Amino acid sequence: MDKKYTYKLFLWLPATIILLLLINVSLGSISIPFSDIISLLIGGESTKESWANILFNFRLPKALAAIIVGIGLSVSGLQMQTLFRNPLAGPFVLGLSSGASLGVALLLLAGVSVSTLGLFDLTGWVVVIAASLGSGLVLLLVMAVSLRVRDSMTLLIIGLMFGSLTGAVVSILQYFSTGEEVQVYLFWTFGSLGGLSWNEVSILSIIVAIGILMSLFLVKPLNALLLSENYAKSMGLDVKKARILIILGTSLLAGSITAFCGPIAFIGLAVPHLTRLLFSTADHKILLPAVAMTGAIIMLVCDIVSQVPGSDMILPINAITSLLGAPVVIWIILRRGSMRNSFAN
Repeated sequence: MDKKYTYKLFLWLPATIILLLLINVSLGSISIPFSDIISLLIGGESTKESWANILFNFRLPKALAAIIVGIGLSVSGLQMQTLFRNPLAGPFVLGLSSGASLGVALLLLAGVSVSTLGLFDLTGWVVVIAASLGSGLVLLLVMAVSLRVRDSMTLLIIGLMFGSLTGAVVSILQYFSTGEEVQVYLFWTFGSLGGLSWNEVSILSIIVAIGILMSLFLVKPLNALLLSENYAKSMGLDVKKARILIILGTSLLAGSITAFCGPIAFIGLAVPHLTRLLFSTADHKILLPAVAMTGAIIMLVCDIVSQVPGSDMILPINAITSLLGAPVVIWIILRRGSMRNSFAN
């Protein structure tokens, strides 16, 4: 790929993120003049004091959450596609999302009344802890299995089985729950970027930052694994150790995001393919930062669309990511002729 083209893209991506961030925080049921938003963001004052509260306590945390979620899911999806050398792999193929869903389902559907839950915000710590425990349990099982299996494809199949098992338990819990309890759980599965406090956004950003930092140290192993595990071994790579580190990093990213924001589909699957198409490279030294920025852009766009500009309606973010993500994957397949071609470049 032409280096000048790559440099231009790397300049445009952060500029696009900033632009979309400004558009995102300018949308909402209460209209705030764009000039007042800029004034508040640079430390000035606005015409109304209430606007500052709306911007800094509601809109800005949600927009930053969209950026963090986009970065985390996209990078974790890239790592899973490379580890398994499977274009359909995503951040939740190891069953982490299903484990988090099981933890929340046990909280919301098994023995905890809806009236009791009324004491908590569903994006609050009680649900975060439940989702984290469920995701962590699946992670421990996957890590234990990864020490015994010889190849990544076997691990992929086992991860999918873990997801099926936890999904089955959730279905049984739903069957024996009341309609009100099922509705509360269903709302959680829609995913949500809103309602996060600055404290929660800060903790989520720290965990995601740790996961991203781990991925940066795994650039060379990821490039080697992209060719094949046998090639990686011939280059002196400890494949089992690299696999564990990749799984751990992905778990930090996908597990924390699911715990705080619920399961959010298609970002981790679609964004890596779109980025490969834009940059025409499989080098993770370029792909990792590019995927992170592209994921932030796509997630901001999805959040803007979910707010249905010009109305007071807010659509589930999970539905929007699927509506935008599925056509992207289909378009790439049609453009390249097959998913394998779009994956390998």
